[in-house]
Amino acid sequence: MSKITCLSDRPYNELPLLPPAADIESKPILRQCIRARSALAGLKQAAELIPNQAMLINTLPILEAQASSEIENIDTTTDALFRHLSSDHLADSATKEALRYREALMEGHRQLGRRPLNTRTAEAICSRLKGAEVRVRRVPGTTLANAATGEVVYTPPDGERVIRDLLANWERFLHERQELDPLIRLAAGHYQFEAIHPFTDGNGRTGRVLNILFLVQEDLLTLPILYMSRFIIRHKDEYYRLLLDVTREGAWEPWILYVLGAIESTAVWTMGKIAAIRSLSTATIDVVRDRLPKIYSRELVDALFAQPYCRIANVVAAGVAQRQAASRYLNKLVDIGVLEKRTLGREKLFVHTRLLKLLTTDDNTYREFPTRSE
Repeated sequence: MSKITCLSDRPYNELPLLPPAADIESKPILRQCIRARSALAGLKQAAELIPNQAMLINTLPILEAQASSEIENIDTTTDALFRHLSSDHLADSATKEALRYREALMEGHRQLGRRPLNTRTAEAICSRLKGAEVRVRRVPGTTLANAATGEVVYTPPDGERVIRDLLANWERFLHERQELDPLIRLAAGHYQFEAIHPFTDGNGRTGRVLNILFLVQEDLLTLPILYMSRFIIRHKDEYYRLLLDVTREGAWEPWILYVLGAIESTAVWTMGKIAAIRSLSTATIDVVRDRLPKIYSRELVDALFAQPYCRIANVVAAGVAQRQAASRYLNKLVDIGVLEKRTLGREKLFVHTRLLKLLTTDDNTYREFPTRSE
């Protein structure tokens, strides 16, 4: 019986511990690691230069939530997520599930201040994703199958004790192998977490949340804003193929190069998006200050950038004005072409359509605001 057939048909309780026996610091890996580190440093700096951090923390994780959910065939849109961000009672089930991804990411980010990433963190993240208490698998029978053919391609380790021991090794590798660059540890650790497959469902999304949190933990980012799932969607077949190649053939170098390339590409893309958002913020400030000087305040504009769908309650919560005045301010912004009014159920939404376009497309350009004569 071949090794591949054996791994497909029975639990892989012999999953090798980290660090791998293979060379995970080859020259190609180290060269790519330098490029990825440089791109991350640029992204960290760009994020730290944004005066209003809510502009990033309320928006970019939504992009990651939509894309990471799409990888698992949970079908929603970034537009729907932004629309229902403040209130999801009218959202469909897929949108609610994707919104839980953002909640899991933000909760994990808060927990980093209390403890480093560990098995309990992973359980808490998966629980938030699934909307129910989740613990490491105790019941056998979990398999990974080809979505098209139904053929079992991998059977992860079985038995709670085995799984927890493997996760303990995963934790030690992430935290104790300081001689390895953190991005190399991230790549190897992500494979190992997915190979352990500790939960009956939600492993992929949990693993991708953990990746972003690890970058924050290692001080490579200040905020959890790396939108890496975008890259994975565009190279999804390669992502799964390379994961299996590590399991079947010990092909670590291609896998680690893939992850490092994803980090570099995503960091560069996100920097471009942040620059476009900053430019739009400046343009919005200029037009509101020029056209509506009596209501202009930086706090008002900041509220428009906390998310593209603004409610009267958001302006009130930001301390800009009481409800009646907040409604008047938003309607004046509609009148001068900064916002567009829409209805969702019984709610009135005020949409910063230029910001929404920046956040829902790859395009980093936006329409100029109308002049007084227009």
